[in-house]
Amino acid sequence: MTLLNLLFIGDIVGKPGMNVTQTWLPGFIQKYKADFVIANGENAADGKGCTAKEGKVLFDLGVHVITGGNHTWDRHQSQDYLKNESRSLRPMNYPKGAYGNGFYIAETEKCKIGVLNLQGRTFMADIDCPFRTADWVLQKIKSETNVIFIDFHAEATAEKIALANHLDGKVSVVVGTHTHVQTADERIFPGGTGFITDVGMTGPYESVIGMKTQAAVNRFLYQTPQKYETAENDVHICGMFFKIDIETGKTVEIERIVFPEFITKINQS
Repeated sequence: MTLLNLLFIGDIVGKPGMNVTQTWLPGFIQKYKADFVIANGENAADGKGCTAKEGKVLFDLGVHVITGGNHTWDRHQSQDYLKNESRSLRPMNYPKGAYGNGFYIAETEKCKIGVLNLQGRTFMADIDCPFRTADWVLQKIKSETNVIFIDFHAEATAEKIALANHLDGKVSVVVGTHTHVQTADERIFPGGTGFITDVGMTGPYESVIGMKTQAAVNRFLYQTPQKYETAENDVHICGMFFKIDIETGKTVEIERIVFPEFITKINQS
C-alpha cells in the first residue's frame, strides 16, 4: 500500500494567521512527512481575501493549493489574482462567469490529486447547488485520479455532514471550513472518506472568530455595522493530517491538529 501524506491548514486569518503559519508550517511538513499541503486562505489578506502577496508567501512555504470561500471576493485584488493563479481556488459552485477555478489537479511524486472547493448555501449566498456541482465535476476529476480532497466552506453543520455522506466512497476527504471553530468529530466514513465538520481557524483566538472582540460585541448589541479589524493575540494554528491509499483513494488515518494547545486548567498552587 502506497500512502499519500496530506496536510491541510484551516482558515488563515490576517497577519497573525500568516505569521504563525510561516513559523510552524515548515515544522509540520517535516513532522508529518507531508507529500501535499493545502491551506484555506480566504481571510489571509487582513481578514478579507487572498492576494498575490499572501499567495506567494504560502506557496514559498510549501503549500501546493490555496482554497477559498465567501470572503474570497472581498478585495478586488483577490479577484485579479484568481484570474492569473490556477492554484488559488474559489468555490466551484459560484455562477458561471465568476473569476477563477473551482478545482485543481496537481501532480505529486506519488500520484495525482484533485482539490475541489465548494461553498454551502444554508445561511449563506444562494449560489449553485454544491451537491450537484460535486457530482458533475467529480466525473472529470476521477478520470485522472482517485485521490480527491474537498474543502466545503459552509455555515451549517448539517449541510457539511450531509455532503460527506453523499460523497462517501467517492472522494478521499471532505473537510469543513468557514465557522473558524475546530470540531472534535474527525472520523473516517464507512466508504473511506475522511471527514471533520470544521478544521478551525489559524489566527488570533483573543477575538470573535478573528475579529477584534469589542467591535464584534457591538455588532450584536446595537445591530449596526462595525468596522472589521483583525485581532492580534493568542494565536494558534489549526489543521488536519490524512494518510490516503493512492490506489483506492480511501483515507486510512486522520489526525486533528491545534498548536499551541489551548489552556484548559489554571495552576492555582
